[in-house]
Amino acid sequence: MAARSIASLTVSFGLVAIPVKLYSATRSTGSIHFNLLHKKDGSRLKQQYICQKEGVVVGRDEIVKGYEFAKDQYVMFTPEEIKALEEAGTKSVDIHEFVPLESVDPVYFNTTYYLAPDKGGAKPYTLFATALRESKRCAVGRWATRGREYVVIVRPMENALVLHQLHFAPEVVPVADLEVEDTPVRDAELKLAQQLIDQQTAAGFDPTAYKDEVKARIEAAIQKKVEGEQITLAEPQPAAQGNVVDLMEALRASLKRNTQVRGETARLGERKPPKRVQKKSAASSRKASSR
Repeated sequence: MAARSIASLTVSFGLVAIPVKLYSATRSTGSIHFNLLHKKDGSRLKQQYICQKEGVVVGRDEIVKGYEFAKDQYVMFTPEEIKALEEAGTKSVDIHEFVPLESVDPVYFNTTYYLAPDKGGAKPYTLFATALRESKRCAVGRWATRGREYVVIVRPMENALVLHQLHFAPEVVPVADLEVEDTPVRDAELKLAQQLIDQQTAAGFDPTAYKDEVKARIEAAIQKKVEGEQITLAEPQPAAQGNVVDLMEALRASLKRNTQVRGETARLGERKPPKRVQKKSAASSRKASSR
């Protein structure tokens, strides 16, 4: 099924304006959602807002938003006041600079969209994507939507452009807050660790190689329940222990295990040549048919 555009934008840098269409880069794969039910009779439950002071149900038309500036003290805002404070949505992604893509740490990535050329934008779109690809840079800009302003990057992906909304710096926890100690390692340990990495290195990341096993397990359990069957609960696996082990021995054991697994996989993967079907001679065929 063809992708559907969710908005029309203009990517602007300098005096160049590229009309583009915006597409969601991800899609729901039918995430499993459970409803809240009354255990007694299985009926659906509905959410209500209760006034803590009066103990009565409050309708949506009586609800306003408030900010708690001190303990149990709020300032209230009407929907009109909040709307006036929000950033007006724009239909333009304004590019401010170009940086190497590797300088943008993935921790800043938030939501991803695809950009495709809109009417009249095919040539500048292709030119922009090609220039970014060959310069090995991405474009950094700003885009306002849904009441917020975002810092975004635009980068090439195959023959298309991708737009990433980024987190602002205060939204990302600094690594320094983790207080990770710089512990020295021995050359022998580093060599074994690199060998282990080399042993499990692939040519590239293949997302299709990883399946959502938890979703499949839940779907199977749901189907059994629908068919009136009981499900068997698996025994919980013990949590991994954080015991300090001999690092060198652990690395050697990992290398040995991987070698054994690879050898077993290769052995099972060997296929014997098919047996040849010997043609019967004419005499043998006549003899068999006479019987």
